[in-house]
Amino acid sequence: MTHTVYILKCADDTLYTGYTIDIERRVLEHNSEKIGAKYTKARRPVEVVYTEVFDSKGDAMRREIEIKKLTRVAKLSLIKN
Repeated sequence: MTHTVYILKCADDTLYTGYTIDIERRVLEHNSEKIGAKYTKARRPVEVVYTEVFDSKGDAMRREIEIKKLTRVAKLSLIKN
């Protein structure tokens, strides 16, 4: 099983970072009216702009925390590279 850390670009141009084991399902949930993170519900539609895949859940969750601590500028740089 793979674990994916992702960054979404929201309709209001903000960025959202998350973790999942099924990126396709999770993006559908973020764009759904009934399911998804509270943050993205008011900012639909969202699109995936960055992903990193890990074999370990622990590694993925640590990376998610690292990315969430980054500034917007640093996240945009990560996305660009």
